[in-house]
Amino acid sequence: MHDEARTAGTRALRLGVAGPVGTGKSSVIATLCRHLRGEFAIGVITNDIYTDEDARFLKSEGVLPEERIRAVETGSCPHTAIRDDVTMNLMAVEDMERDFAPLDIVLVESGGDNLTATFSPALVDAQLFVLDVAGGGDVARKGGPGISGADLLVINKIDLGEHVDVDVDRMVADARKARKGGAILPLSRKRPDTMKELCDWVRALHGSYITGGHTPVDPGPMAPHHHAHDDGHEHGHVHGRGHSHD
Repeated sequence: MHDEARTAGTRALRLGVAGPVGTGKSSVIATLCRHLRGEFAIGVITNDIYTDEDARFLKSEGVLPEERIRAVETGSCPHTAIRDDVTMNLMAVEDMERDFAPLDIVLVESGGDNLTATFSPALVDAQLFVLDVAGGGDVARKGGPGISGADLLVINKIDLGEHVDVDVDRMVADARKARKGGAILPLSRKRPDTMKELCDWVRALHGSYITGGHTPVDPGPMAPHHHAHDDGHEHGHVHGRGHSHD
């Protein structure tokens, strides 16, 4: 299937999946793989600083043949390998595409990061950003490049809203304001209709990509932010054309 699609495009669609720790990025990827593996040839690249835990989770779920799930251990802040210097990820994606050609879609999962995390358009063709209601109902209105600029914002685990005192409708409304009309998907693995909507979005994106109708959009560079470390010092990052540490 999709033989004509594979010859129409020069390579697989590369879709980035970003979001804070614990929002369900790996679960979103698992859902896509389970529902779309019969239609598309898929590969997955995961990112973590010092572990391959996300890759091991996906392999244990049996969502794809294990050899089509590979881990990149960045050894640095997660955003660095998806935005500032994408070399490791780009090599991993290209190796995956070469080893299992022809692939239709390669999913690239960022390590958990903050609301400013974005993928470089040099690495992915489109990106989705994952929030979850357990992270707090006010998160969506805080905005940031990840929330405002991703091709799709997923608000995950909506079935938990009543258990964590979050008004899901209000959170979605706040997200709509932050995204100024950008696509938003409230998602729950307990609601098959929402999972179908997610898969339909990817199907439509892939269709647009292979016909030349999709143009990658850069959500913008990450905002300046700080990481607190155990040594009591804060290390600042300024992202733009350069990368500096205070």
